[in-house]
Amino acid sequence: MNIGIIGYGKMGKTIEQIAMQRNHKVTVIVDLENKDSIANQLKDNVDVAIEFTTPDSAKNNIFECAAAGIPIVSGTTGWKIDENQIQQICQENNSSVFYASNFNIGVNIFMEINEKLAELLGDFESYDARIEETHHIHKLDKPSGTAISLANGIFKNNSKYVNYELKPVKDKRNLEIESFREGEIIGSHKVIWESEIDNIILEHNAKDRTGFAIGAVLAAEFLMNKKSGYFTMRDLLKLQNNGK
Repeated sequence: MNIGIIGYGKMGKTIEQIAMQRNHKVTVIVDLENKDSIANQLKDNVDVAIEFTTPDSAKNNIFECAAAGIPIVSGTTGWKIDENQIQQICQENNSSVFYASNFNIGVNIFMEINEKLAELLGDFESYDARIEETHHIHKLDKPSGTAISLANGIFKNNSKYVNYELKPVKDKRNLEIESFREGEIIGSHKVIWESEIDNIILEHNAKDRTGFAIGAVLAAEFLMNKKSGYFTMRDLLKLQNNGK
């Protein structure tokens, strides 16, 4: 499989290494010096693109590739994805988009457990939830995309909260998220449910970027067997109730 990498930072370089280990070829690399006319560079030269850039450019990158019929995997966080709009573009151009706020396999299993726990605690008002996330000092967005996904998983299955808010929370209907930026920490997430008698804590800690890169390459391999549409890690991991 020929892969195009959009964004050649730490993640892009790790993805390149993993792709080569899995016997794929990286045929196009797009970075700051050649960021214009991305679709023209990729068209007919790649089977799929993998995009890790910035919140300001991710949407345009995804739409440009989708409009050109180039399958694209994106993991850029810090912006709000419009699933309906992407599905429409994919349908109109017979293209495919795979998006995830986190490609780590363990994190996505963690998210599934988070949703189930929120459901189980739905009838117990005595438990209050909050999320803590810690990343390296270079990460610009707060809260992290993974923390937002965890919050959405709670809203989906528990009516106690309707939105999220960075600490300090002003509205008790909002779920508290506390964001820390320390050193070179890859990523740590905690979901804490607390009552007067006990705490329930779910936690995931990423040791390095390899897990994210493996997931992104697996997503690219997954897209090669799909004609068109919008896909997520729920599709890749064959999780239930994903609506596909």
